Amino acid sequence: MKGCENLIYGYIRVFISDMVLQLLSYVAENERVNIKQRQAEGIAAAKERGVRFGRPTTYDIQQYTPIFARVKAKEISPKQAMAEIGCCQSTYYRIKNQLKHKTA
Repeated sequence: MKGCENLIYGYIRVFISDMVLQLLSYVAENERVNIKQRQAEGIAAAKERGVRFGRPTTYDIQQYTPIFARVKAKEISPKQAMAEIGCCQSTYYRIKNQLKHKTA
């Protein structure tokens, strides 16, 4: 009978510890949901105020319009334009796409 009582107390202990873990898990999950909601509200409020997120650009795409016009007219190659601008290929095509979308 003594072994049976120990077994029952063991099950009760496991049950209680599982319940405590479930409770803590529930509290942590609720807190995470609240944090995400407050963060989303803060981001929405900042966007309403006109705050821009992300890394600021280090170039003004309008200053490169004449260079891209020369490339389009085949006066210079894209490689020469990259050298003139002083940027890498990915930045060149990013600026080119931004200019294309602004004029379209």
